[in-house]
Amino acid sequence: MEIKARIKGPVIILDLCGSIDVNSANLIEIVGQCVRDGHCDILCNYEEVITIDYMGISVIAIAYREIINSNGRMKLAGVPAHLRNLFSVTGLDKEIEIYASEELALNSFKEDQVIENIKKLQLRRRFKRLPIGIKIELKAKYSSNPVCVGADIFNLSALGAYIFGCADFKLGDEVMLRFKAPPKLQGMELEAKVVWLCDKQLQPQLYPGMGIEFYNIQAAVQEKLLDYIEKNLSLMPPGE
Repeated sequence: MEIKARIKGPVIILDLCGSIDVNSANLIEIVGQCVRDGHCDILCNYEEVITIDYMGISVIAIAYREIINSNGRMKLAGVPAHLRNLFSVTGLDKEIEIYASEELALNSFKEDQVIENIKKLQLRRRFKRLPIGIKIELKAKYSSNPVCVGADIFNLSALGAYIFGCADFKLGDEVMLRFKAPPKLQGMELEAKVVWLCDKQLQPQLYPGMGIEFYNIQAAVQEKLLDYIEKNLSLMPPGE
């Protein structure tokens, strides 16, 4: 099989010509070299591929796995009609995205990047932390004891919080957290899990305390937390 490479923007296109079979290890070698050279978005053009046997399917699967293991993406374009059934029978069409044309495939790489950027932005937003002092009630989810009433939230995010003034829980404990923060977080109750305990020797100024992570949190409740955090962060003097 003959392979020619060309570049369009951030994507490297491999034009395949001939048959993909037991003698097509060069596809794996070239894909590996692309990854080592920093090209992790690869589009394979199948317009000139004549046949693919079952050993060839293995070659394609190995090449695809090479890219996925390197956090890259591989897509196919222009697969001839007589070969599409083979991808369907072997299930590869469920693993590898296949497009009718090179243009559609290239556009999909752009769309993937836009979606990825949005996800990163949303994640950064959820990680924003608000330094704050709110009195809370914390109790074990499945028992009436232990209970901490006089503890404080020292910082709050949409994913969790740092609780100061309570040393009655251990790692992995599931808890119910109740607090009021005017004007919009009146009577909020959240489920959480203890994921970190403060070390008295290393951080005496934060002891007793623990980190908790919210779970089973509804999207609307998380959005309410985010709005509250962002509004109050904007009111804080720079540098705090």
